[in-house]
Amino acid sequence: MRPVSRVLTALAGNGLLLKQDKALPNVVGILTGESLRTSWWSHPKAHLIFAVLSELADHPDVLFTKLLHHKDTLVHRSLWPAVLAVGTARDQWQLQGLSGEAKRLLERLGRGGGPVRAVGAPVKELETRLLVTTREIHTASGRHEMALESWHAWSRRVGCSASQSVPRARKALEEAAATLGAPLKALPWPARGAAA
Repeated sequence: MRPVSRVLTALAGNGLLLKQDKALPNVVGILTGESLRTSWWSHPKAHLIFAVLSELADHPDVLFTKLLHHKDTLVHRSLWPAVLAVGTARDQWQLQGLSGEAKRLLERLGRGGGPVRAVGAPVKELETRLLVTTREIHTASGRHEMALESWHAWSRRVGCSASQSVPRARKALEEAAATLGAPLKALPWPARGAAA
């Protein structure tokens, strides 16, 4: 079985998969057979890992987002409606304490148009609160930037609709996280019973 097929099989079975983690199922672990404590970039299979991650980033059934532990998480297409419902909810945990710079960036995205290129802390704020979807791009000068896209623009582009209520969407993602072995606190929203 091709390396990317092994990852896709695991993703289809779990619904979620981390890019790299010391304990939970992850792409790097599937490809190396190891639980790495350091960056995969220094691993002898780094070229393979990079190639597989690049192929997955372009795969029609894979979404990368910062869902578990604020880390890169692959989400299978079957869970996209749930991610979309949560991402577009604009709940208190997503908006409270958002920096002015992140608010301006979010407003800019809300005005429509194509993806917006940005770097830095505001991007991380929006990513970890699931307020946007992002994709890393390499500029002509060799710099790495993020291309941010609103969930509405993304959903039109990929043909996904948020058919679930936010509570049901959260429940679906919580169940997928539990299947993977992740605790509820790994998700970005407050656990049930906590202030929302």
